[in-house]
Amino acid sequence: MKVNILLIMSMLTVISGITVAQSTDEYVVPRTEYGQPDLQGVWNFSSSTPMQRSERYGTQEFLTPEQIEQAVQRQARRAAAADAREAELVLDPEAPPAGSTPRGYNTFWIEMGNRGDNVRTSHIVYPLDGRIPEVIEGNPVIAGGLGPDITGERPVRFIVGGIAKDGPEDRGLSERCLVGFNAGPPFTPSLYNNNLQIFQSKDTFVIMTEMIHDARIVTLVEKPALTDDIRLWSGDSRGYWEGDTLIVETRNFNGMQSSFQSRGTNLDMMLTEKFTRVAYDTVNYEFTVDDPSTFTDKITAIVPMSKVAGQIYEYACHEGNYGMFNIIRGARVEERLQAENGI
Repeated sequence: MKVNILLIMSMLTVISGITVAQSTDEYVVPRTEYGQPDLQGVWNFSSSTPMQRSERYGTQEFLTPEQIEQAVQRQARRAAAADAREAELVLDPEAPPAGSTPRGYNTFWIEMGNRGDNVRTSHIVYPLDGRIPEVIEGNPVIAGGLGPDITGERPVRFIVGGIAKDGPEDRGLSERCLVGFNAGPPFTPSLYNNNLQIFQSKDTFVIMTEMIHDARIVTLVEKPALTDDIRLWSGDSRGYWEGDTLIVETRNFNGMQSSFQSRGTNLDMMLTEKFTRVAYDTVNYEFTVDDPSTFTDKITAIVPMSKVAGQIYEYACHEGNYGMFNIIRGARVEERLQAENGI
């Protein structure tokens, strides 16, 4: 049953992408009371498309019908294999106890589906090979994970995992409730909570993310630029309209995060985002990372966003971050037990 559902969903995803592409040319964007394109609402940017293109596709930007069918078949085989493994865990009395595997999540928890353009070989469209360009020599390339802690030094710029448990500063940024792992900017599809809400007024454009419930206020009027010594986690965003597209330029990042995909630092990064409503239920989101201190070239990606018929609920992270408390407390207990046992 699960395999059949996956097949149907995959085919519907492709058909939906074609439908949106056909209707885009005829779509008339609604306007706010100020005459601006109306982008307000809750939008989801989940995706099963990889950010970086597999080398086997070269400069091929879209999948062929034959490749789509092959991908559907692979997905069906993987689903069947996963179902079989889960059945063995339920029936096998020798199965490992819960929590003994290093994985943090299985696919039950992960948002991978998406509507709209899902026949791309990658979200990255520039460089033309769809791959992240080389990193400037001397820049850190480090990513945490859901497994054991990795070797590293403070400041920890990656999102998940940590380098030690001596204090909160040794943990990833999302564990510290500072930056969500998909809260951007830029917005990149991740495990779950791939939702944001847009609010508009005449002079401001507000993007509130579900993850860590951060609200980025984009000014649409000319104001003096921030001085170089003022640095922000989400940078300083300024926006302007170019036809029906809102262009947002963000500078003055604080350098306490990776630039993109766990590479470098974002201190010198210039981010350009484009929001274009192309259908009632679709906003095309495009971003360009320009960070000559980290990468040898720019990076441009396209991530379609789908309208959500609902609302975003509060993601209370700092307010209930018992995980951080228990991680640090657990480490102290381990140290005490090791000392008592002379280890």
